[in-house]
Amino acid sequence: MKDGDCGIMNEVIMELKNITKYFPGVVALDNMSFTVRKGMVHGLIGENGAGKSTLIKVFTGVNQPDKGEIYIDGKQVHLSNPMVAKAAGVGCVYQELNIVQELNVTDNLFINYYKKKGILLDYKAMHAKAREIMEEMGQPVDPRTECGKLGLGVQQTIEIGKSILSEARLVIMDEPTSSLSESEVKQLFKTIEMLKNKGISIIFVSHKLEEIFECCDDITVMRDGQWISTTPVKDMTKDLLISHMVGRSLDNLFPKEIAEKKEEMLRVEHLNSAGVLRDVSFKAYGGQILGFSGLVGAGRTETMRAIFGIDPKDSGDIYICGKKVDIKSPKDAIHYKIGFLTEDRKGEGLILIDSVLHNLHLATIDRDRKGPFLDSSKHRKIAEENVATYRIKTPTLETPVGTLSGGNQQKVVIGKWVNTDADIYIFDEPTRGIDVGAKIDVYNVMNSLVKKGKCVIMVSSELPEILGMSDRVIVMRHGKIMAEIDRDTEHFNQEDIMKAAWGGTL
Repeated sequence: MKDGDCGIMNEVIMELKNITKYFPGVVALDNMSFTVRKGMVHGLIGENGAGKSTLIKVFTGVNQPDKGEIYIDGKQVHLSNPMVAKAAGVGCVYQELNIVQELNVTDNLFINYYKKKGILLDYKAMHAKAREIMEEMGQPVDPRTECGKLGLGVQQTIEIGKSILSEARLVIMDEPTSSLSESEVKQLFKTIEMLKNKGISIIFVSHKLEEIFECCDDITVMRDGQWISTTPVKDMTKDLLISHMVGRSLDNLFPKEIAEKKEEMLRVEHLNSAGVLRDVSFKAYGGQILGFSGLVGAGRTETMRAIFGIDPKDSGDIYICGKKVDIKSPKDAIHYKIGFLTEDRKGEGLILIDSVLHNLHLATIDRDRKGPFLDSSKHRKIAEENVATYRIKTPTLETPVGTLSGGNQQKVVIGKWVNTDADIYIFDEPTRGIDVGAKIDVYNVMNSLVKKGKCVIMVSSELPEILGMSDRVIVMRHGKIMAEIDRDTEHFNQEDIMKAAWGGTL
C-alpha cells in the first residue's frame, strides 16, 4: 500500500507539533513536528544523537515535552505516562525486547491483559487467542512454549502481538532488525504489511537505509533534534537521504585511503580450539586493513578473542613483529600492543554508569600516573582532544557514557584503544548499530591508523563495508579459513566472497 492508494492514507491519527525537550546541557528536541497517517509505514532516520530516541519517548509517554502539542484524532492530549499513551493506542517494540524468558508465549502476550473466567484465569481462551495472533503474524508456535526457548524473531513477534492485543493504532519499531537473521527480517516485513492492511500505522526506526527504502511509505529525517525533511520514498534517493541526515554530501560512503604496506606485524599459525577454530593461519601487515568476512558462526570473533587472550586456545602460535609471544590474557595482549574493540561495546567495551572521561582511559589507567596517583590533568587534556578529534557528542566529560547515543559510545571505545598507542588494532563489527555519519568517522579513524603504519583487522558482517575498506579479505566458514583475497585481484567482489563463505572454491 504505497502513495496513490486512496482511502485511509490521508487520515491523520496522531500529530506532534513544535515539540521541544530539554535535558541538562542539551536540547534533545528542538521545535520538532511529526505527522502519523493511518495505515502507513513512516521511516524515521537520523544520525546517533539526532533525537530519535527522545522523540519515541515523547510518543510513548516516557518523556513529556517542555514545549509543543500532541494531537490524536485532531484533539490535543497529554501523554503523562506510558499507560496513558498505551490507552491512546500507541505501542512500541523496543530494540531491547521486553520478554520474560521464563514465561510462555501466552503469559507474555497477556501479561497486562489477562482474561478471567470467574475468579480464575481463562487460559483456554488466552491460549486460543495467542495461537491466532502468532499464526496471523507467520509464527505458528505452541503458545505454551517457554519464550526463552524461542528465537529472537519469534520473541519480537510476541512484542508486536502485545500491541495488537492492546488495540494499538500506532506501533513504533525501534531498530527492529538489528539482531534478526535474513529470513526473520523477511517475516517481519510480511508482518508489517499485515499490520498496514489492518489500518495500523508503523513508525520504523532504522540505520539500515536499504530497509527504509524497502518497507516505508514516507521518510522523516532528523538532525540535532530538529525536523529536516519528510519525503515520500518514491521521491527519495540514497544520496539525498544521506545528505539530509548529515548536512553534507557524502560522495563516498567508504572513504578508503590506500597506505603504504609495511612489515608483517601479526602472524597466526595453526590456531585451534575444539569445536570452534580449525587450523587458522594468516598474516597481517602494517599500513593495511585486513578484513574478516563470513556468515554468522564462521569463527571470526572467536579467532580475535583467542588472539587477544580472552578465550583459551588448544594449540597454535602467535607472532608479533616476527617474535613468538605467549598471550594468555587481555593484559598480555595490551602489553604486546594489541587493542581489541569488541562487538559488544555495552557489555565488554564500556562501564556504562561511569563518565566519558574515565571510560576513555580504561585501557591506560596503569600507565598514566604521577607517582602513586593518577595524572588527572593529563587525563582531562587527552579526553578533551579525543572528544574533538572523534566528534564525540557529550554535554561534559563527566557525563555517564551510558547516556550517550550508540555512535558516540562507539567513538569513546575507539578513543580508549587509540589512547594506548597500540600497533595492532582489532575492530570487531565497528559500525554495528551506528548511523552513516558515525560510520564515516570510524572509517576515517581506521585510515589515520594505517597511514601511521599501524595494522588494522576489521571483522564485519557487512559486505559493502568489507569491500569498501579492506586491503585484503580473509573469508571464514565453520572455524576454518576458506579464502584470502587481495584488493587488486579479480576475486575481490561480493559474489566470490559469498561463494567462499558458503563453502565454494575460487
